[in-house]
Amino acid sequence: MVDLRRPNYDSPRVLRHVDFLLPVLTLAMAAIGVLMVYSATRGPATDLRPAETFFLGRQARMVGLGAGAMALAAWFGHRRLQRMLWVIHGATLVVLTAVLFVGNQVKGSRSWFQFGAVGLQPSELGKVSLIVVLAAWLGRTEEPSGLRVVVTALLVAGPVCLIVLQPDLGTVLVYGAIAAGMSFVAGVRGRHLLILGLLLVSGVVAVLQSAVLEDYQIRRLLVFVDEETDTAASYNLEQAEVAIGNGGLTGRGLFQGTQNNSALVPEQQTDFIFTVVAEETGFMGGAVVLGLVGLLLLRVWRIGQMADDRFGMLLAAGVFSMLVFQVFQSVGMSTGIMPITGIPFPLVSYGGSSLLATCIALGLIESVHMRRHEKLSR
Repeated sequence: MVDLRRPNYDSPRVLRHVDFLLPVLTLAMAAIGVLMVYSATRGPATDLRPAETFFLGRQARMVGLGAGAMALAAWFGHRRLQRMLWVIHGATLVVLTAVLFVGNQVKGSRSWFQFGAVGLQPSELGKVSLIVVLAAWLGRTEEPSGLRVVVTALLVAGPVCLIVLQPDLGTVLVYGAIAAGMSFVAGVRGRHLLILGLLLVSGVVAVLQSAVLEDYQIRRLLVFVDEETDTAASYNLEQAEVAIGNGGLTGRGLFQGTQNNSALVPEQQTDFIFTVVAEETGFMGGAVVLGLVGLLLLRVWRIGQMADDRFGMLLAAGVFSMLVFQVFQSVGMSTGIMPITGIPFPLVSYGGSSLLATCIALGLIESVHMRRHEKLSR
């Protein structure tokens, strides 16, 4: 009988199956992100002072670190992580608990560890942990029952309760999207998927009605429904929409965005990075960025189809769900069709934790492709 727990790693043969399109698309998006972050944060240059390059340098270094992390994850292999299931899950619970007590509070949420000048948001890496653990659990049987899938998804997604306490509702929604997407691919029936969706919606409503979130955070979330809910938040949304409208078909030109240069759009290098893309490169530039996202998603989906086991297939489903939801939410809140939750645009927004987590996740997808023909020892 084949022992799935002991893969026979043959590095030279595995390297022959590297998918080069995946890292090329990843680095292309990351390079666009570096340029857009620089445009959003360079500050006004004067005769006495050059343009600000702090964020540019930091984002470029994080891209280098992310590329290394992607290569390391691909080399280490997704099946080795499968054997470390309990270690990964336990470490996630410990770290997410610790940040509630010793983490730094940023923008109303205690969700960051600060190590000198370096910040780390563990909930971002927790997304990768959730994907790995849930894929391992759901991949153990070929035809899991629908109810079992729902219960397993809820239990494995337990760390989300710790994120609610930070509070960080945007990340909670991403975790929910990952669990729902993977449950669907694992074979959950429609009625059980509906139950999972109702539970997620009920949880969000309960959080909104509880004392976990501050009043200004709730108003910020609801401003896309009623722009009169919060004057400050509605102003921010209005400026984001103006920036996108200013771009027109071809944009105002790189570094020429009026809303961007006037710093009228809040958090434009992080939450609202798409407004910089749209204002300076227009509809065509935005279409190119979203087109690259589409190609990346198609490649992740294709690799999931080529996986030689359910674990690899479900890993791809989890990463696909994470990226789809984050891109949709990030673009949606910039255009006023989704609540403002502070979710970054994958690989493009400024932020080391998000970039690192995304690169690790894509490195695991690369591992699935590299090892799809791997011989397993008995």
